[in-house]
Amino acid sequence: MKIISGGQTGADRAALDWAIANGFEHGGWCPEGRRAEDGVIPMRYQVVELVGAGYRARTKANVRESDGTLIISISPSLRGGSRLTAEFSKAFEKPYLHVYPAMGWRDAFRKWLEVKSVTVLNVAGPRASSEPRVMAFTSEVLDWMHFINRIAS
Repeated sequence: MKIISGGQTGADRAALDWAIANGFEHGGWCPEGRRAEDGVIPMRYQVVELVGAGYRARTKANVRESDGTLIISISPSLRGGSRLTAEFSKAFEKPYLHVYPAMGWRDAFRKWLEVKSVTVLNVAGPRASSEPRVMAFTSEVLDWMHFINRIAS
């Protein structure tokens, strides 16, 4: 499986860090100038700049290039770029799942993975400034996914 994201702080960056730490291929599209809320996205993240594009185009490209999108948040409601990610997923008829701590996310995610054939997983969610705990939760979700996949194989 390849993990892609837009490189923003929060869920995006946590997913890329997780992929690197666990030896997964990673990538994705980012805005021109490798912009993120904390400045320039570091070069260790293998995201590709979309010349002339901003956050919206980056989000659209990552949904389009994936087999499915996992939206991870702390809040049960989607806002901003996370909501836009879900809208693009619907428009492209791409499967997506939104998980957050207060739901039965392990069961929902396991069932989603069983039904969907995802080899390129787009991970999206809020920025660190709006949901500081999303980074730790993203790592927890991806650790669990990795554990489940290892058991299944």
